[in-house]
Amino acid sequence: MNILFAAPENAWGGFFHLLQSTVPHHKFSATGHFQIEQLQGIDVLIPTMTPITEPFIETADRLKLIQQCGAGLEMVDIEAARTRHIPVCNVPTDISGNADSVAELGIYMMIGLSRKVAVFARSMAQGKMGEPQGVSLQGKTVGIIGLGGIGKALIRRLHAFDVRIMGIKRNPAKSAARDLEVDWVGTSKEIKTLLADSDYVILSLPLTPESQHLMNHETISMMKPNAFLINLSRGGVVDKHALEHGLATGHLGGAGLDVFWEEPPDPKDPVFSHNVIATPHIAGSTDVSMQGIVRVVAENIRRVERGESPLYAK
Repeated sequence: MNILFAAPENAWGGFFHLLQSTVPHHKFSATGHFQIEQLQGIDVLIPTMTPITEPFIETADRLKLIQQCGAGLEMVDIEAARTRHIPVCNVPTDISGNADSVAELGIYMMIGLSRKVAVFARSMAQGKMGEPQGVSLQGKTVGIIGLGGIGKALIRRLHAFDVRIMGIKRNPAKSAARDLEVDWVGTSKEIKTLLADSDYVILSLPLTPESQHLMNHETISMMKPNAFLINLSRGGVVDKHALEHGLATGHLGGAGLDVFWEEPPDPKDPVFSHNVIATPHIAGSTDVSMQGIVRVVAENIRRVERGESPLYAK
């Protein structure tokens, strides 16, 4: 089968070559960038961050599977694929090690922002010992918006830091706080409570029409002064101008960003002149998660080859 990877070959720690070595009898090709021209002659498409719209799907003459190398499918027109009987599948974060890897980066961002890691090199270069003074996580409140696989992985790790944990879940049961072992769980309608109480707000929810620009001028203004905003979700969940305003005015203490309003972002964008830790969409890119993701993607390729239904179809 012909398998198209809609990204550069070296993206995400060599996922392309790792998958190729796992199912080597297939023909692999990479676009070299996050876009495609057409899908004629392609059996399996791995879209990565490339928009897969209905016009592109219409160019497919033998496409058997659209298989994401992660959880996010917001850029794929699932309905257009479904009408053409093309299964669209992802890899759930909680079965691959991806959620755990993303949570680890979230903790890194919390600590890095709190301890002002961006100032470390300057203090060393200037011979300033004992500077800068940081902020301890102990006793602080962490608000997690989105309590799926990544949210749960964050909760497990945060217990070790002696913090109070709040969460927002779309449809929480009455026992959600007890079941998740957190201090408070509310619905999306109660987001104001979480924002007003949290020293750290971590976004780990899917991008949907409802969550588009969830963090905007209004909601960022609801956040506690000097709180930190960390986005492990998708760039579209945060209004870029509202984020920059919050940082420039000092209302926000800083931001951790693994995803952006456009990818790749302009490295000279003024937003990065503030207390921002930015990583190039690599939260889930670790040795453990890549092996887990490749395992699922390879299995689905084998299933399609055998004429079987793939796993985790939407």
